[in-house]
Amino acid sequence: MHVISQRLFTALSLGLILFSSCKKNDLQNNLNPTVDSTTTTVSAADKLKDSALEYSKDIYLWYNQISPSFNARSYADLDKLMTGIRQYSIEPGFSTPVDRWSFGIKQQEWDDVSSGISGDFGINVFFRQEGDLRVKSVERTSPAGLAGVRRGWKIVKLNGSSNITTSNADFIVNAVWNSSSSSFTFEKPDGTMTDMNLVAASYQEHPVFLDTVYSVNSKNVGYLSFNSFLGDTNEVYNEFSRVFNRFAASSVTDVIVDLRYNGGGYVSVQEKLANYLAPSSANGQLMMKQQFNDKYTQYNSTDIFHKLGSLNLSRIFFIVSNSTASASELLINNLKPYLNEYLVGPSKTYGKPVGFFPIPVGDWYIFPVSFRTTNKNGEGSYFGGLNLSNQVADGLDKDWGDLNESSLKTAISFISTGAFRTQSTADNATIHAQQEVSTGNSILDAPAFKGAVDTRKWR
Repeated sequence: MHVISQRLFTALSLGLILFSSCKKNDLQNNLNPTVDSTTTTVSAADKLKDSALEYSKDIYLWYNQISPSFNARSYADLDKLMTGIRQYSIEPGFSTPVDRWSFGIKQQEWDDVSSGISGDFGINVFFRQEGDLRVKSVERTSPAGLAGVRRGWKIVKLNGSSNITTSNADFIVNAVWNSSSSSFTFEKPDGTMTDMNLVAASYQEHPVFLDTVYSVNSKNVGYLSFNSFLGDTNEVYNEFSRVFNRFAASSVTDVIVDLRYNGGGYVSVQEKLANYLAPSSANGQLMMKQQFNDKYTQYNSTDIFHKLGSLNLSRIFFIVSNSTASASELLINNLKPYLNEYLVGPSKTYGKPVGFFPIPVGDWYIFPVSFRTTNKNGEGSYFGGLNLSNQVADGLDKDWGDLNESSLKTAISFISTGAFRTQSTADNATIHAQQEVSTGNSILDAPAFKGAVDTRKWR
């Protein structure tokens, strides 16, 4: 994950879809804010705020709902101003504003974040239940990954403190993500303890966490744990080619895609993965539409499926959670008209069917939500998240690919028997425990990137 300020952590966790290249530049050239500069006493900061508001009144998806009395100059900076316009995002069928994402950021900060290089310990954590903090994922070339830390390990002491509770979530965030060095005491699955001092360092993320093939009642099942649509796209595309060639060579009939912590990334990577997963019947058919407000309908666009690989699936299984966002949801929604989809996991997805692109204002970028996405069937208003087919606990006590891990086990059960497994008393207790600590986990999840970044050249 990216080492950035806590303010930016919060902004990015709300998600984004970024337009750039030809279409973005053409659209920006047509944006024409009218700012009153007749008064010489207006400060430079207020002029930037005026410009940001005028851009928003032009490109914001809900521009015509912004109140004439909205006072841009009353906000401390452009980030807070963008947060301020969210109140006007009223959608039919929703009683409260749906925009949780419009934000502003200094251009240098954004340039650093969008590089795709991280510089922390490479470890992410969640509470399995109160007082039971687990490693939920590890980047393999990060300091934690190189030290051998694995998903499922329990953290029993952090920087000398055994106060590992949801009420102490801010302390955990600072120790795990905002520190250059922290000490950990881990309890491994075999009950042994190990002490480690981790030092933050720069590393390249590798989003394909695991791929494997299981033999289930004479069926071959492909499993892909994919953690981000960001990163080195050449590496990711090569990994996709390798994985799906492996699946095809193994005569895979079902695929489970684990997106439970995948907050999104490049739309182009989503498109590539969708083309591998789509059935042959989708080739040449509509994948998705992007629609701007009524001032910019000329920039509405469509994307078409171009089938890759030889897999011809009739159904697909996704492991998801509230951390499954933006480009991940886009993938699921785009495939929905063509495949029988089954979503399993601890909770429905995050809920972000809209996006934006960076608009330069002085030394800032502003990101007012500017368009919505829909699939072939016109479905896309999932502001409340995509619903589950079967709720099951997040098996935070198990490593990736462990057939006894709750969510994976449930998907395998359906493939094997045609029905989701019956939850045991222990399973239900774990689900309930994870619901109880969801507020604490939302704080721990805030540093994670959530968004969909579109850098393709537009027709």
